[in-house]
Formats: sequence, structure tokens, C-alpha cells
Amino acid sequence: MYFSRFFKKKKKYTDPMKFLIVGLGNMGADYDDTRHNVGFEIVEALASESDATWEHKKLGDMTKIKHRGKSLILLKPSTYMNRSGKAIQYWMQKEKIKKENLLVIVDDLNLQFGKIRLRGKGSDGGHNGLKDIQNYLGAQYPRIRVGIGDDFRKGQQVDFVLGKWSKEERDELHSLLKKTTDAAKAFTHIGLSRTMTDYNK
Repeated sequence: MYFSRFFKKKKKYTDPMKFLIVGLGNMGADYDDTRHNVGFEIVEALASESDATWEHKKLGDMTKIKHRGKSLILLKPSTYMNRSGKAIQYWMQKEKIKKENLLVIVDDLNLQFGKIRLRGKGSDGGHNGLKDIQNYLGAQYPRIRVGIGDDFRKGQQVDFVLGKWSKEERDELHSLLKKTTDAAKAFTHIGLSRTMTDYNK
């Protein structure tokens, strides 16, 4: 009995005061200012609020900010959208982040432009970035889906998603970024359930 207790596998330590907030997107100038990169834009907006400086790290660009005593690690994976899971798993393990303290921010065609939806779990919804994350972490992790709308003709989905924001969208984008950054900070402070109630309107 003594030896079985002694050799029992230790539970991995995680830091409850740390959060990993990941914006999904693609690196490179060709993808800047595109709908598919709205996740990058949101974590960049979060960093700008604290005048934080980005550094190129393993598998992504990263910076850290503080919010109400919590440490928020912001990540833009450099693995391209379809391989986001590898970067997220690596930094969760390195920074000792529990899955409940992960928040993934991603574009969503199925939501009207300007709407956001916070969920604690769910399917990948056909999104290749979420599909790869699910391969690493399963389907149960917090995510914010950011509506980019579906104003495209049949067969033009890829062009729309990888296209630049229209002038009308760009005029309204600031308010969308602000709403999403506020939701992300609220998630770290008041938790998933209350933030869903306040922002899933």
C-alpha cells in the first residue's frame, strides 16, 4: 500500500492566476486586415490597451498583460490557422495553463457581422482552426466566436473569408474589437457563465 501511494502519478500543477488568450489567424502581410484574421486583431487590441510589446517565440508571437491581478498571456500562433492546436498545446503545457483558463478567439461565418458568442465547449463548426485544436484538446475548451457574416455568393466562401474588410465593416470594426476584448477580460475576472450571460446577446 505504501509503495502504491509513493509511486502514484502526481497531478500536474497549473497556475489558476494565469490565462492563455489565443487569437487565431495566419501570419504574413497577405493575411493582414482580412476577416479570417480577426482573432489576431482582437489580441492585438488587448495588447495595445496595455502598451504591451510582442515577441516572436516558439510557434507564435506572444506578449503578457495584467488584468485585475491575473496574468494574461496573449498568443498569435505562427503555425497557420489549420495547425493552431500544436502551438496552443505547447504554450498551455509550458505556462501551466489549465484548460478552463484557455480562451480561443476565432472568426465565424455563421454569425452576423458584429455579433459574438462565448461558449465553454462545442463542435468545430467546419472551422479548420478549431478542428485542429479539437484534435489536441478535445471539444471542451472556452472560445469566442466573432461574427464576420456570410455576404458572399455561392462558391466564393474562401475569397470572402480571406478577403479584406469592406469600408462599412472597417468603420464598425472598432466597436466589435472593443466588445470582444471586454468579453475576454470579463472571462478572466468573473468566469465563463457570467460572461456568457452578459455578452451573448
